[in-house]
Amino acid sequence: MASHEKKPATPPGDNHYTNPATSQTEATILPEVEDGPQGDLEEAVAEKPPIPSMMDPSSFPDGGLEAWMVVVGAFCCLFCSFGWINCIGVFQEYYQTHQLKAYSPSTIAWIPSLETFVMFAGGPIIGKLYDNYGPRYILLFGSFFHIFGLMMASLSTEYYQFILSQGICSPIGASAIFYPAMSCISTWFFKNRALAFGIVASGSSLGGVIFPIMVERLVREVGFGWAMRIAAFMILGLMIIANLTVKSRIPPSPRPLVLMEFITPLTEIPFLCVVLASFLFFFGMFLPFNYVILYAQAHSMSANLAGYLLAVLNATSIFGRVIPGYVADRVGRFNVMIVMSYFSAIIVLALWLPSRSNAAIIIFASLYGFGSGAFVSMAPAVVAQISDIRKIGVRTGTLFGIISIAALTGNPIGGALIIHDKGGFTSLQIFGGVVMMVGSSIFVVARVSLVGFKLVKKV
Repeated sequence: MASHEKKPATPPGDNHYTNPATSQTEATILPEVEDGPQGDLEEAVAEKPPIPSMMDPSSFPDGGLEAWMVVVGAFCCLFCSFGWINCIGVFQEYYQTHQLKAYSPSTIAWIPSLETFVMFAGGPIIGKLYDNYGPRYILLFGSFFHIFGLMMASLSTEYYQFILSQGICSPIGASAIFYPAMSCISTWFFKNRALAFGIVASGSSLGGVIFPIMVERLVREVGFGWAMRIAAFMILGLMIIANLTVKSRIPPSPRPLVLMEFITPLTEIPFLCVVLASFLFFFGMFLPFNYVILYAQAHSMSANLAGYLLAVLNATSIFGRVIPGYVADRVGRFNVMIVMSYFSAIIVLALWLPSRSNAAIIIFASLYGFGSGAFVSMAPAVVAQISDIRKIGVRTGTLFGIISIAALTGNPIGGALIIHDKGGFTSLQIFGGVVMMVGSSIFVVARVSLVGFKLVKKV
C-alpha cells in the first residue's frame, strides 16, 4: 500500500517552479520565459513569495507616451555623456599639436583615458544612489558638474588643468548622467528592452558624429575656448530635456550601503563571465576611437579628411546600436552580443592592421563603428537579462565600474606601444584585436553557463 501512496498535489500556480539550487533550467536563469514566472528574480523564485505587480513581465509598458518620453530623455543623456566621450580622438590629436605638444602621446592619452575611467568608475556609487533615491537629483548633480568641467577646460592651458577639468570634473558629471538613463530604461521595457537600449545608446553615437565635427570647425573659427563653451551650452539645453523626462517606473527603495551588494553578483558564473568578457573587450575597444585619426595621418591621409573619421565611425555605430538590439529581442541577446563582438575583433585584425590606403581606413571606420556600437547597447540589456531588475543600478554599476579600469589603462598602453614601435601602430592594433577576441570568447562561456551547448537556443 505504501508503494502506491499518492504524491502531494502541486499547489496552484507552482507548476512552473524549479529550485534554482538544484536545476539550471531556462525558467530559473533567464527572465525571457513566456510561460513561467519572471526568471531573472532568482532569489524571489527560490523563496516563492508572490511577484510584485510592478515586477511581473506583463506589467512592463513596453511602449506608450510616457515610456518613449523616457527613451527621448535617456537619448539626450547618452548624447551628452557617452557621446562626448566618443570624440576623445579629436582632443588627442589637437593637444599633441597645440597646448600639450611638449608631452608624449602616452602622457596626453591619460586625459581621455581618465575621462572614460571616471565616467564608468562612478557606476557602483551612482548605481546604489539610483536604487535608493531614483534618478532626479543624480541627474541634476551630473548636469552641473559635466557643464562646469567643460567650462573650466575652455580656460585651461596647463596639463594638470586639463586633467582636473576634462579628466575628472566633467566625467564625474557625465557618470551621473549616464547611469540613471541606462537604469531607467530597464524599468519601462521587457520584451523590447534591447531595442530600447539600442535607441538610447544611439544617442552616444549621434553625439560622436556631431561633437568631433562641431569642435573641429569651431576651434578653427572661434578658438578652442569658445568651442568648448558652445559645446557646454549645447549640453545644457539637452540636459534640461533629460531632467524633465527621465524617471523610473519603480519607486526607489532606500537600503543601507552593504559592500557585499557589489561583490555578491560576481559569485554568479554568468554575471562574472559577462564582466570579465566586457573588461577584456573594453581593453581594446577604444583604441581605434583614440588613434584612428593619427593612424590615418601617418599613412598620408589629409588632416581635413582624417578629421571626419570619428564622425564616420560614430555614424555607422548608430545603426550598430539599434539594428542588433532589434534582432536581439527576437533571436537572443547573448547570441547577438557574441556575433557582434567577434565581428569587431576580426575587423581590427583583418582590416585595420593591413590597411594603408584612404579607402581601406574609411571602410574600417565604417564597419568597426557598426560592430563596436552593438556592444554599448547590448551590455546593459545582457546584464538586465540575468539580474533582479530591482537591483539593476548596483549590478550595472558593478559591471561598468570594473571595466572602467580597462578604459583607464587601454589608451596609455596603446600610446606606449606606439613609442615601442617608434611611431608605428602594428603592436597597438594586434593588442587591441587580440584582447577583444579573448573577450568575445568569454561571452561564449557565459552563454554556455546558461544553456549549455545548445546552438539554436534563444539566449
